[in-house]
Amino acid sequence: MTAKIAYDEVEVGTELPAQSFPVTRATLVRYAGASGDFNPIHWNEKFAVEVGLPDVIAHGMFTMAEAIRVVTDWAGDPAAVVEYGVRFTKPVVVPNDGTGALVEVSAKVAAKLDDRTVRVDLTAMSAGQKVLGMSRAVVRLA
Repeated sequence: MTAKIAYDEVEVGTELPAQSFPVTRATLVRYAGASGDFNPIHWNEKFAVEVGLPDVIAHGMFTMAEAIRVVTDWAGDPAAVVEYGVRFTKPVVVPNDGTGALVEVSAKVAAKLDDRTVRVDLTAMSAGQKVLGMSRAVVRLA
């Protein structure tokens, strides 16, 4: 599949619409059930602190999945993403305060590649810290 965005209409530097994603403890429990990842660092505050974390943290794959939504929403077709990778730089700390955490994601077209593809660089922040590094997607455009 290809995106609904035309390759010829996209320029390097094009900014994708930024999005914010709330993360609560309930979100983490639902994700654990869906993914099968029940590591206690994602739901047990006492355990998380005992192993040196500041609090319960979001699953890395959950954070990664939320971030790519900025790209798939822009492209109009999730199958247009042909490559995606990140480095996990900081955890998303999710306090049990009824509010949780917020992951804020921005992205821009960093390069036009061959075969009607573009590289999109993403920035994912939570609590003022970059939580994903080298976050890049290759997207096939129309």
